[in-house]
Amino acid sequence: MGFCVCGGAMCACSFGMAPSALMVTPENKVVSAMPLATIMDYVVMKNVMPFGMCSSMANPTVAAATAAALGVLTPMPCMPVTTAPWAPGSPAVLIGNKPALTQASKLICAWGGVIQITNPAVTNIQAP
Repeated sequence: MGFCVCGGAMCACSFGMAPSALMVTPENKVVSAMPLATIMDYVVMKNVMPFGMCSSMANPTVAAATAAALGVLTPMPCMPVTTAPWAPGSPAVLIGNKPALTQASKLICAWGGVIQITNPAVTNIQAP
């Protein structure tokens, strides 16, 4: 069993250099101190914010900067590209008819990063 995730939860990307907070809008209609998240809260710049600098060579800006630096890895500002919902979520707990986001869920960035929850921001709501 894992904990459900709410707005303000801290996330980290495997290629990012800084943590970021998950933003959850109140449209899910379930609120503790902050709105609870669903697997559909994966929209960049609405729910998922940048993680500082990106060091993934799959990111075109990092690849270009690294090439310009003669092969020395040169991180560039992060701009996540997420195209699919968080997985796996909790199908046993539905929020607005969508599976709840749990601390075990992961989100994949198109640049190869794995985004995960490092602090769910709530520790009193468990999901099976």
